[in-house]
Amino acid sequence: MRFSIPADHPSLPGHFPGRPLVPGVVLLDHVIAAIEAGHGPLPALGLPQVKFLQPLLPGEEANIEITGAAPRWRFRVLRGDTLLASGDVVIADAVVSAAESEPA
Repeated sequence: MRFSIPADHPSLPGHFPGRPLVPGVVLLDHVIAAIEAGHGPLPALGLPQVKFLQPLLPGEEANIEITGAAPRWRFRVLRGDTLLASGDVVIADAVVSAAESEPA
């Protein structure tokens, strides 16, 4: 899934003045939308691991790659060949179930 964030996006003022960067939460919103585009609406989700490696600037095009299937997906957000962010998205019930089954 390809996307870009326009310079007039409401999240950009103040993030950061003089050199706006697309906030990580906006990238994650697009990641969730990409997963839902392939799997339909999802219940509550968890993000047990997310790494932001490079910024995305307004107007730059990014691509989201998704692997895996419910209850866990891996994602990568790229600008060309440059990795911007990566991590895991899990269905929240799966996280709770796994934590409850771990020995104390």
